[in-house]
Order: sequence, then structure tokens, then C-alpha cells
Amino acid sequence: MNEKSILLCSKLKECDFYKSAKNVLIYYPLKYEISPLFLLSDKKNFYLPRVSGEELQACPFAEGDELSLSPLNISEPLTPPVSASILDLIIVPALSVDKSKYRLGYGGGYYDRFISKYPSIKTVVMIPEKLIVENLPTEGYDKKVDYVISESEVF
Repeated sequence: MNEKSILLCSKLKECDFYKSAKNVLIYYPLKYEISPLFLLSDKKNFYLPRVSGEELQACPFAEGDELSLSPLNISEPLTPPVSASILDLIIVPALSVDKSKYRLGYGGGYYDRFISKYPSIKTVVMIPEKLIVENLPTEGYDKKVDYVISESEVF
């Protein structure tokens, strides 16, 4: 998965919306997810999400920072959260995404709630093209992402 992660991160780096972003929320990848950690050497401020109740918080993160394992078995930062309104870009994890840019997450709705609170922040999913489908079932609370990056395209 490292080769695909490196490829998709390099495609993201070519996008104007990434180049202009100063404050970027990434995620700490699970074993089979595309890793946005390859972006950490860029000259940007990076943040990781931390779950607090039903909400996500944006916490500063740099390579080497200590992490703790959440009750959801996700690595989370120990740094205090900042106001998410400072974010320019959110890199959103996904199990799958469809041609309409709806994503399949892990079912908690954390990212959908987070995105709906900050509609002006750009969102992107980096995903292998074999996980892009024609249509996913959606509910009223599901939020589209702004961009999808696969090996062959950015849409």
C-alpha cells in the first residue's frame, strides 16, 4: 500500500487546492488505507483528528509526535485541539467512493458531521481506483467530498 500511497500523495501535491492550503487535516491510516503521512515533510501545518464524544477535534501533529490508541482503535494525537475553522483542507479516509463523490466511511458519521460544520473547507479522498464505484447508497446526512484522487484521475 506504500507505493500507492506515495503515488496518490504525489498526485495530490500537484493540485492547486493542496498547493494553496496551509493548514491540512490528515488522518492516521489503518493498515489497508492510503497513507497521507507521506505529506508530512511538506511545508504546511498538519493536524490529526481526535474523537471527542460525537465530534472530531483538529489537533496539531508533526512527525514523531506521540499518539494514543482511541477506544475506536485509531491512533490519535495528544496535543490540545485548535479551532477547526483554521483548516484549509481535510483529507478524508474512505473505504469506497462513488462517481458523485459520496464516500463510504466506517459508519460513525464523524467526518460527515465535521464537514457539514465547515462547508468552506475543501475536502479530498485519495483512494485506489478499484474502490471507486458507480453509486453508493446515501442518507440525508451524508456529505460529498470536493475532490477524489485515484491513480488515473482527479475529479
